[in-house]
Amino acid sequence: MSTEDQKINDATSAPLSVKNKILETGAGLAQNLAPVEAICAHLNAFHVYASDPHRCVEANHYCSHISEDVRQCLIYDTPKPNARLIGVEYMISAKLFDTLDSAERKLWHSHVFEVKSGMLIMPGPEGLPTAGWEYAETKEMEQVIGLYGKTYHFWQVDRGDKLPLGEAQLMGSFTSQEQIPEGLLKERDERYGVSSEQKKEKRRYIEEPEVQTDADQTWKK
Repeated sequence: MSTEDQKINDATSAPLSVKNKILETGAGLAQNLAPVEAICAHLNAFHVYASDPHRCVEANHYCSHISEDVRQCLIYDTPKPNARLIGVEYMISAKLFDTLDSAERKLWHSHVFEVKSGMLIMPGPEGLPTAGWEYAETKEMEQVIGLYGKTYHFWQVDRGDKLPLGEAQLMGSFTSQEQIPEGLLKERDERYGVSSEQKKEKRRYIEEPEVQTDADQTWKK
C-alpha cells in the first residue's frame, strides 16, 4: 500500500503494523473466505442521504448474488486496498418488492435513472478492450435497471468522520438530472476514464420498467 493511499484514507492513526500484515496475509491464505470470494461485480454510482438529499457520497459497490432475485453489496468509499467499508446495499427484483408492505417499500430506491443516465458504471479492469467490457457492462445494466435497493451507510465520510459515528443512515439514489450537483459526474468520469453521456446513448435501447410509487421516498417528502 502506497504512502499516498494512506493519506487518502487516514481513518484512524498508525498504519498497519508488520505483525498485522503478516497475520492478515496468513489468514487470507489459510481461511475460508467464501462469502467475500463470491463477489462478482464492482459498481460505482452515488448515494444521497434520505434525511438530506442535498448530501451525496460516491459509492463503490462490491456485489454478490444470493439468488436470481437477491443481491447483496458491500459499499466502500474508494476502490483502493485500504478503502473504508461505509455501508451495505441489498438489491431485490420487482417481484419481491411487490410482496413488501407499503411502509417497507418506502425504504427502497429504484435504479432506473442511474442506469439510463449513465451514472451507474461497472469499472473495467486495465488491459481489457473497452468495447468488450462496455458490452458486458451494458448487459449487466439490463438486469440492474429493474432492481430495487435498500441501503444504509454507517460511516459519513463526506463530512470528514474519522470513524463510523452515530446511527446508520438510510440512503437513496438520484432520480432525475436536476438533482445532480454540477460537476459531480464529470469529476468521477475523468477519474475512471469513462463518459456518462456515451453510456447514456448506449443504454437508450434498454426498456424502462415502471417504478412503484412507494419507492424513492427521499424525493417525495
